[in-house]
Amino acid sequence: MTFANVGTLGVLPGKREEVVAILTRRNLQLDEAECLLYEVGINDDDPATVYVMELWTSAEAHRASLQLDSVRAAIHEAMPLLSGEMGGSQFSVLGSPLRD
Repeated sequence: MTFANVGTLGVLPGKREEVVAILTRRNLQLDEAECLLYEVGINDDDPATVYVMELWTSAEAHRASLQLDSVRAAIHEAMPLLSGEMGGSQFSVLGSPLRD
């Protein structure tokens, strides 16, 4: 069953683009870690927030990805740019009208 993690990251004033650059840096290890989708976005009406949408083959694959050196390095690099305000949801995907 596919696992979804959809979240928001609060960023410090003027740091949104830096956080987006860190999170969108090419990472081939995510493919190997069974990441199906990793999308990063913004809303111009909310300059203090970065949005992240992830799909994984399982919750276990998502948890395991947090131990990858590349992921740990990105987290370490982004942390000083974050405000500490985070939100989101995790859920099991049951289906889609876009595929069988």
